[in-house]
Amino acid sequence: MTITTSALSDRTLVQIASYNTALQGFHGVPQDLVDWLSPTLEVSKFLSREPRAPDIVAVGFQELLPLHQGLAGLSSRVIQDRDALILSQLQAHAPNGEQYSLVAKVVNVGVALLVYALDGGISRHIRDVQTQWTGCGPAFMGNKGAVGVRFRVQAKDGSLGEVYTFVCAHLTPHESKLAARIADYHHIVGSLLFPPLPGSQSEAFTTMYSTSHLFFFGDLNFRLALPPTSSYTGHANVHRVEAALDSLSGRKEIREFDQLLQERRKCTVFQGFREGDFWTFKCSYKFKVGEVDKYSQRRTPAWTDRILYTTYSDSPDTTDETSITNLLYTSIPSYTTSDHKPIVALLLLPPTPDGLLSDTTVPLLSLPANFIPKADPFSWVKKYSGRALDRIIGSVWWLFVFVGAGHAVLGIGNFVLGLGAWAWWKSKPANGSVSV
Repeated sequence: MTITTSALSDRTLVQIASYNTALQGFHGVPQDLVDWLSPTLEVSKFLSREPRAPDIVAVGFQELLPLHQGLAGLSSRVIQDRDALILSQLQAHAPNGEQYSLVAKVVNVGVALLVYALDGGISRHIRDVQTQWTGCGPAFMGNKGAVGVRFRVQAKDGSLGEVYTFVCAHLTPHESKLAARIADYHHIVGSLLFPPLPGSQSEAFTTMYSTSHLFFFGDLNFRLALPPTSSYTGHANVHRVEAALDSLSGRKEIREFDQLLQERRKCTVFQGFREGDFWTFKCSYKFKVGEVDKYSQRRTPAWTDRILYTTYSDSPDTTDETSITNLLYTSIPSYTTSDHKPIVALLLLPPTPDGLLSDTTVPLLSLPANFIPKADPFSWVKKYSGRALDRIIGSVWWLFVFVGAGHAVLGIGNFVLGLGAWAWWKSKPANGSVSV
């Protein structure tokens, strides 16, 4: 695919990257991020003779740090470290020496999102930056959930421009939990709420769908729904799945069992979204830690890590078509510290039609007629009760880990022994007393 330079001048280039680091904290991302975050080195193959840096870079993480630390809210140091590392790598490997600035960062337990914009370009026009989060774990805890960043890019003529919304999520795992994943998604739609749009007369908070461009990505945990009669079904046949994944024709066959693809066709989840050809790369999960290309035998491989998107010029009646050009969609096998592989996409947004932008409204997504996203009136109660539970459980868990020198079970044992010793000491007769 070759697109002329003149056709690029009025089109925004967005790069999205996502990685489940498997609770590795500071060890979850190698120091050299060029393979994952800098596919701009390969952009000339897709765009033109002159490589072009992305206007916007969004980086999402799941399981960013050990769960007890995330629940306890001890994520600031890790996210600051990630920010500094990502920014340095982006600027070191930008094709023409471009510089970037952080637009926003947000983290809830282990789900994190950082968004960057190109200095001297789109960053000068960014306004109304907002961040949000929600949990969809047990009792709305944040071990599963989503974080979001929204901002407006003002038009060059001073009109309101367009609104961008990025959502990074981690949904319920395991093949049998499909209904829970679907429920997670709809909970996120109803509870990841943003302030009213610029120019709106309403004071009501809006869902992620109230935007011009929407990007949703992360460890969505959809698995392969292999029918009982399939030769791929069962633990003994995992090797057959792995063999099929080695060829494009095999992956095309396997993709038909992908739960997310099946559910999107039924319009039960991710209504209005589009996705690139995910089967062009091998399943991103579950790999043996430390291995480049060996799957674990404990799980059937699956495309759990995904990037979906839509824009206001997309028709709600043709969800297999989009005006966004998907230039790149792939995984990075060389990362071996997690049982997931990071994924990355390069998306070229459509040009803005002449006369569309105004001083009073922003262009919004067109959605299927039978889908009306609604804000949950109890979302704030659910969010903050879940967060309170996060902090209580996380703090107690962290204390046990601390007492156990890094091991929660040992910490509980030490705590119980200490409590017993204290009770025994308190029951001793005072010095000089005489038992009768």
